[in-house]
Order: sequence, then C-alpha cells, then structure tokens
Amino acid sequence: MSQANALRPRPEVTDFLSTRRSRPARSLTAPAPDRDALTTMLTLAVRVPDHKKLEPWRFVVAEGAALSRLADAAQARMTSLGASEKDTGKAASLFRDAPVVVCIVASPVADAPIPEVEQTLSAGAVCLGLLNAAAAGGFGANWLSGTLALDRPFLEDVLGLSEREWVAGFVVLGTETAVPPDRPRPDVAALTTWIDA
Repeated sequence: MSQANALRPRPEVTDFLSTRRSRPARSLTAPAPDRDALTTMLTLAVRVPDHKKLEPWRFVVAEGAALSRLADAAQARMTSLGASEKDTGKAASLFRDAPVVVCIVASPVADAPIPEVEQTLSAGAVCLGLLNAAAAGGFGANWLSGTLALDRPFLEDVLGLSEREWVAGFVVLGTETAVPPDRPRPDVAALTTWIDA
C-alpha cells in the first residue's frame, strides 16, 4: 500500500467533520462555484459506498435562467396541488433565490441484485458527500427536499426524470453571508447500544 493511501490519523479531517454544518439556503448568495469547482465537488461527492458499482444516482444542475424557469414551474405546480401560499412561495424560492441548485437524482437500477433501499441510501450518501465537498471548497450548502422531490409531474415534465427516478436532494450552493449558530447535537450515548458478549 502506498504511503499516500495508508490509513493514518487525520486530525484536520476530524476537526473539519466536527465543525461541519449546513448553511441555510436563504443565507447563500452569489458567487456560486463555477463549473470547474462544481465538477470537482461532484467528483468528490460520488466517492460513496455503492454496492456492485451500480451508480444509482445522477445530477441535474440548474443555474442561470434555468433557475427562474424552475421557480415559475414550482410555483405553478404547487398552486395546482392546492398548497398553501407559504408552501408555494417556499418551493418557488428554493430555485428563485438560489445561486445554483444541484438536484441529486435517485436513479435506482431495476432488477439489480442490490435492494432498492440500499441504492437509495447510496444516493443519500452522495447528498452528504456534496455538502462536505462544498464546505471543503469554501462554499455554503443546504440539502432540501419537499413535495416536488417526489411529485411525478414536476419530476418528469419539468426536470426530465424517468418514471423510476426521484430527487434525493435539492442542494443549494453559494457563498455564505452569515455564519449561523450551531444547533444542539444528538446525545450519542443515549442513541447507542453496545453489544460485547
């Protein structure tokens, strides 16, 4: 094993992970990562567990004028669903106010020897991978979902997804305008059962 690939303590990585947190989407503004930086982030994001190398995920990146088009489509779809004004505005602002949005598409492989739930977990790992890659690159990121992540007409007619695909996460990326306070963290001791016999 080469020295570069040898496992060893990495306190700087531990420090990064212990302080990593999402940035509220409303606090993110331009500039967003450019395509080169974003390509690097996406390359890092797909370094996840993926049993049988199925790659049961892909990306749809919305930037520029596409964000306004998606905001209008989100507003129209939420209105047609009878959503509240608040929920409709929130769905539209996800796109309208974002510097860039990466849709992490869960794209399960049919008839694979790997259960679909495991493929879904891999897509979720890509979402977290993108949050970590963005933070490592100096950008804020927020992982969002909501009604439209599973709404067939929006997914197929607006985003062009297949009938088997859905959005595991809408990840908003941009430059943070304020550092949010940390939130209370789970009590790991209360959530852990140790089995030693």
